[in-house]
Amino acid sequence: MKIKRKEALDYHSNGRKGKIEVVPTKPYSTQRDLALAYSPGVAEPCLEIANNKTNAYKYTAKGNLVAVISNGTAVLGLGDIGPDASKPVMEGKGLLFKIFADLDVFDIEVDATDVDAFVNTVKAIAPTFGGINLEDIKAPEAFEIERRLKEELDIPVMHDDQHGTAIISAAALINALEIANKDIKEVKLIVNGAGAAAISCCKLYVSLGLKKENLIMFDSKGPITTDRKNLDEQKQFFAVKTKVKTLAEAMENADVFVGLSKGDIVSKDMVRSMAKNPIVFALANPNPEISYKDAMSVRDDIIMATGRSDHPNQVNNVLGFPYIFRGAMDVRATCINEEMKLAAVKAIAKLAKETVPEEVNEAYEERNISFGADQIIPKPLDPRLIYWVAPAVAKAAIDSGVALEPIKDWSAYEQELIKRLGNDNKLIKDITEKAQKNPKRVVFAEADHYKILKAAQIACEEGIAFPILLGKRKRIEALIDENGLEFGECTIIDPRDESETERRDKFAADLFEKRNRRGLTLYECKKMMRERNYFGAGMVEMGEADAMISGLTRNYRDTIRPSLQVIGIDEGVNKIAGMYVLITKEGPLFFADTTVNLNPTAEELIDITLLVAKIVKRFKIQPRIAMLGYSNFGSSEGDDAIKMREAVKTLHEEHPNLSVDGEVQANFALNNDLMKEFFPFSSLANKKTNTLIFPNLAAGNIAYKLVQELTEAEVIGPILLGMKKPVHVLQIGSSVREILNMITVAVVDVQTRK
Repeated sequence: MKIKRKEALDYHSNGRKGKIEVVPTKPYSTQRDLALAYSPGVAEPCLEIANNKTNAYKYTAKGNLVAVISNGTAVLGLGDIGPDASKPVMEGKGLLFKIFADLDVFDIEVDATDVDAFVNTVKAIAPTFGGINLEDIKAPEAFEIERRLKEELDIPVMHDDQHGTAIISAAALINALEIANKDIKEVKLIVNGAGAAAISCCKLYVSLGLKKENLIMFDSKGPITTDRKNLDEQKQFFAVKTKVKTLAEAMENADVFVGLSKGDIVSKDMVRSMAKNPIVFALANPNPEISYKDAMSVRDDIIMATGRSDHPNQVNNVLGFPYIFRGAMDVRATCINEEMKLAAVKAIAKLAKETVPEEVNEAYEERNISFGADQIIPKPLDPRLIYWVAPAVAKAAIDSGVALEPIKDWSAYEQELIKRLGNDNKLIKDITEKAQKNPKRVVFAEADHYKILKAAQIACEEGIAFPILLGKRKRIEALIDENGLEFGECTIIDPRDESETERRDKFAADLFEKRNRRGLTLYECKKMMRERNYFGAGMVEMGEADAMISGLTRNYRDTIRPSLQVIGIDEGVNKIAGMYVLITKEGPLFFADTTVNLNPTAEELIDITLLVAKIVKRFKIQPRIAMLGYSNFGSSEGDDAIKMREAVKTLHEEHPNLSVDGEVQANFALNNDLMKEFFPFSSLANKKTNTLIFPNLAAGNIAYKLVQELTEAEVIGPILLGMKKPVHVLQIGSSVREILNMITVAVVDVQTRK
C-alpha cells in the first residue's frame, strides 16, 4: 500500500494530535462525583491499597493497563531514531492493544541506551502497570533488558519484537510441517538474520523439537559457526560446525527457510534447490527475501508465508501479543513464561485447522477458507483469536503456577472476552477487505472536486475500486497535478466533449425508450446526457461502470432524480429509502429512513423495513429491528404511534421470521435491561437491537445527526436502498474518509448483488 508523506503526517496531526487519549470511566459531572474521584473520597482506596498492594487491581486501572516502552534504538524499518521519534510507533502499538484486546496503554519513551539506566527506569515506573510490552530495542541489549526485567518484576514482561514473530511463525511452522509430512526433529532449517526476532524464533523452534545441529543461522557476515570469533552469547548458542560458506549453499536440500533480514536476497535458484515440499517464510517487510510470485513460480509444492497482507499466510504479530497479554493479565500472571508462549503457539496453530466462520470468508472474499498450504495460520481479522489464544495463555499460567488469580468459570470468561472485542470498526474492516478482493468500476460524477479525487485515489491505491472520473479533462488533470495525486491508470471522461457524442446518443436512446411516455423527447434526453449525473447513471445502466457516487456538491433529490429516471428501482421495490450506518463500540446501528420519505404510511414503513432488512443481511448481519416512536406498545395514541403499531402487526403476521417489534421508544429499544424489566414479552428483550426504523424523515434525520455529533461516531451513508443498480448519494460536504467509506459500500453492493 502506497502512503504519501503528507497523508501520513496529516493523519497523525489533524484534529486531536496523536492516536490515543485517556477517557474517564466514572461519572464526573457533579461536585460529589469529583469529591469521590479525588479529595476526600480517594483516600479510602488509597488506604486499602496501602494495607494490601494487590488492592490496586481492585480500585485502579492497573489490571488492564499495559506499558508500551521503547528507547527507539531499533524501530522497524527506520533503525536507531531515538525515543522521541519512536513515539508514533508506540502510540500505534497502543491502538492495536485496545482494538484487538481492549487493553489500555500508556506509551513510555525512555531516553536511555545503557542497560542499567533503562532497566532502572522501567522498574521505577512498573507499579503503574499490570504488564510491560518492550518494543523496538536493539540487540543484544534487548535480551539483557528483558531478562533482567523478567527476573526483577512480578508482572508480565515481553519484548514483542523477539517473541511475537517467534510465536506466530512457530504456529505456522507446526502446520506447514504437518502439511509437508515432515518431522521437526529431522528437518534442515536455514535462518537468514540474527537479530532479536531471529534468535527468539530459533529458540522457540528448538523448544518445539528442532535439533540445533540441523539449524544454520546467517548474519551479515555469513553463517554463524563455531570457528567465528567475537560472537555474543546469543549467537554462540546457535553456532554450528559446517563447511557451508554462502546462503545459496545452505539452501540446497533445506526443508525450511526463515528470513528475518532484508528483501530480495533469496533467488529463484535457491528455492529451486530446496528439498521436496519446501517451507519458505520470507518475513522481511515491506519486501520479502524473495517475492511470493517468484517463489511460487519455481515450485508448485512450496508452502510459503510472508509478513505481507496481500498474500496468503501473513505472519503478523497482531495474531499474538494482544491476546497473550490479555490472558496473562486476566489471571494476574507474574510473568510470561515459556509454557504460556507455547500455549499461544499451539492455540494459534489449532485455530487455523478449525472451520472458518462465514464472516471471515466474506471479509477476505473467499468461499471456503480451509486448512492447507494457503491457511497455515489464522487470518488477522478472525474474531475467534481472542477467545482461543487468551484462555490458552491463562490456563498455561495457572498450570505453571504463575497465576495469582486463577479463572474458575471458563465459559463466563469466554463470554467476557467476546464482549470485550467490541464491534466499533469491524464492519468497516470487513467490507474493506471484501471490496479489495474484487474491486469494481466506480464512476464519479463530481470528479472536479479535490475531496472526490483524493478519495478516488485512495480507493485506487488500496485496490478497492477502479475510478472513472467525469468532468472537464483539463480541470481534473490540473487538480491531480496541483495536489500531487497519483492514480496510475484511470479513466477521465468529459460528457460534453464531442468525442463522447456516440456514447451520449446511446445513453439518450435508452432513456428515451423508458421515458417517452413520461413527457421526455429524444432531444431532451440527448441534452440531459451532457449532464454528469445523467451520463454517469447511463454508464452504470449500460454496463460501462458498476456503480456511481455523487452528491457532494448538489441537492440530494436533484442527485437522485437522474438515477431514478435512467436506472430505476429494483424489481419488487415500491419505495426507495435512505439508510445511515453509525459505527459504535457495540457494533453498527442502522438508521432508516433518514433521507428520502417525508412521512411514510404504515404500508410504506413495511416496505422500508423489509428493504432495510435485506440490505443489513447483505452486510452479513442479522437485523434486529425496532420500530420507533414516542409510545411503548400502545401507551400513547397519535398518528405516528398508530402507524408504527400497524406496521409491526402486519410484519409479525406476514414475516414471522423477521426479528422486529414496536412501537417502542428509543431508550427502551437500545437498553436490554429496561426491555426485560418492563416489556419482557418483546422479541427485542433478549436481543441487542441493531436497526432503527423512524416514523418520519424529520425524526430519522435529526436522530442520526444528533448521535453523530454528540458521540463522534463514524458514519457511513446515506446508503440509497431500492435502486436496480448501485448508486449512492453523498452528504453535501462529506469528508474524504466518508466518501471512501461510500465507495467501499458501493463496491460491496455490486459484489453482493451478483
